[in-house]
Amino acid sequence: MIKRLLLVLLFLGAVLGSIFGWKFHQMQQQMAMGGAPPPPVVAAAEVEAASWQPRLAAAGSLVATQGVFVTNEVAGQVREIHFESGQTVQKGELLIQLDDSVDQADLVGLVAQRNLAQVKLGRFATLVRDRSASQAEFDAAKAELDVAAATVAAKEALIAKKRITAPFAGRLGIRIVNLGEYLAPGSPIVRLDALEPIYADYSLPERHLPELAENEPVVVQVAAYPGREFRGRITAINAGVEEKTRTVRVRAILENPELLLRPGMFAEVATLLPAREELLTLPRTAITFAPYGDSVFVIETKNGQDVVLRRPVTTGESQGGRVEIVAGLQKGDRVVIAGQVKLRNDQPVIIDNSLVPSEEGPLGP
Repeated sequence: MIKRLLLVLLFLGAVLGSIFGWKFHQMQQQMAMGGAPPPPVVAAAEVEAASWQPRLAAAGSLVATQGVFVTNEVAGQVREIHFESGQTVQKGELLIQLDDSVDQADLVGLVAQRNLAQVKLGRFATLVRDRSASQAEFDAAKAELDVAAATVAAKEALIAKKRITAPFAGRLGIRIVNLGEYLAPGSPIVRLDALEPIYADYSLPERHLPELAENEPVVVQVAAYPGREFRGRITAINAGVEEKTRTVRVRAILENPELLLRPGMFAEVATLLPAREELLTLPRTAITFAPYGDSVFVIETKNGQDVVLRRPVTTGESQGGRVEIVAGLQKGDRVVIAGQVKLRNDQPVIIDNSLVPSEEGPLGP
């Protein structure tokens, strides 16, 4: 039994010794042939000087410059409807006619009373001139005429209120009344919104208040039209700061000739600040972000070979896939923008820019 165990151990030792010997022989051959692992392939870019227009990004909503539910001021039954849902109307255009037949009949009688009072006043004027009537009788006739005229004017105003018109130009929503329906005072009839121009309301942190001013340009994007930018300007900045959120409310106005923008849309708003010149920038992929500090791999040439050195940098704003370099690099420095995961200091590299990462980025910083 012991002999068999010794034979097995000798056999295993011979096999393992053969394997180790073969590997050692291969390593010696590689060292003799100078077979070190090839340098890693990386993509590189130079630090560039650029002119940027900083953006303050925020989320907001689109708001109509004027928007109301059209309502009736006096009660009445719907006799005529003069609009269609979604129609564009002008200021003063007739929308709803309430039944005014009784008021029209009353008006005829009131006009007759006014005319009679006017005739009586004329007669008393002649009699007073001939001293056949007193001044008191003339004054009473004049007062009667004034009352009759006021009554006619009140009835005409009531009839006019039964003609419900558009208070301003805009686009109507969906009609919510029907022919023959009785409307109590204040009943909603249809939504009316002025869409050209249109407002964009949004909020920014209070630290940005010194940078905001009226007429500053803004750029707006909405989900309904991806990739399209709508330009406008700031028209109002709230006088105070919201205590709960410590933000300042801002309103911008946008031209909307195609009526593409609608009230209630979610909007990504970027406030465009004055341009900054000669900023040093790099692609975002070149930066290794870490809690203890950001860094890049700088490419230098030593003895005819490109080697990399890790260098700490201070970054600033970002825009469109590029990052501002505040300190640590100079214009023209070459840095690694792809393939830096396994790099170490003083490691030789091969530069191949055939597969450079995209620098596209989102709206705003």
